Amino acid sequence: MNNVLSVDVEDYFHVAALSETIKVDDWSNISPRVVDNTRRLLDLFDRHNVKATHFVLGWVAERFPELVREIDTRGHEVASHGYSHQLVYDQSPDVFHEETRKSKAMLEDILGKPVHGYRAASYSITKKSLWALDILSDLGFKYDSSIFPIRHDRYGIPDAEPLPHKLKTPNGNHIVEFPLTTSSLFGVKMPAAGGGYFRLYPYALSKFLLRRVEKEHKPIVFYLHPWEIDHAQPRVKASALSTFRHYNNLDKCEGRLEKLLQDFSFTTMSDVLTAQKLL
Repeated sequence: MNNVLSVDVEDYFHVAALSETIKVDDWSNISPRVVDNTRRLLDLFDRHNVKATHFVLGWVAERFPELVREIDTRGHEVASHGYSHQLVYDQSPDVFHEETRKSKAMLEDILGKPVHGYRAASYSITKKSLWALDILSDLGFKYDSSIFPIRHDRYGIPDAEPLPHKLKTPNGNHIVEFPLTTSSLFGVKMPAAGGGYFRLYPYALSKFLLRRVEKEHKPIVFYLHPWEIDHAQPRVKASALSTFRHYNNLDKCEGRLEKLLQDFSFTTMSDVLTAQKLL
């Protein structure tokens, strides 16, 4: 099985698209919804007998350690999503190192075992923040899943290797990279890994793009966030683009996800990388 299901465990108010309105200092004053939404996903995964890799934000783990343990005890993989959901290329290497060290140690203390995987907030390891890969290697991460081989205003390395591989870091270290999935339509490369694209595209298009990747015997990684199945979440005033990106088709996402789990088989990132002899 080459298909990975992944969840970026964060709340709606952590999202970069809403950061122009909701500041980090406000987070602790907002009623969280991440626990209930994540448990809804866990129940859905149980019904379909599927396991996923959950990239848990350190801010969430610090406040809800019981959720981290529940993800683990229900048979899923726990990985790191950093601590404060800030864009990597907006942080200094020292700040990134300390936050990432802190979040990894926190997860490992909660679970009592190592955490091997990492994913950056908003896929913000780009060409201007490749230095982060050396920090991940130094901190003992075995794999990263932060590079999106597309062009986007917030993230992306369009010419990045699209398949899982051992990547040489700028300082000569090595880490396994599992890029986000892309496919093509009429010769145009398109993101096909889930999230906002899964809500934007008609389900038939998402299924077509993923089937194309599958038929080429390439590994798929699909991602989403707990808040993407929560159409009752509070509406936050933001720019027209940010509003569209965040709220588009929230009411359809859970139903589409149910179809996806019926149409495709999924497992954890560690399982796929181990089967490919990359871990």
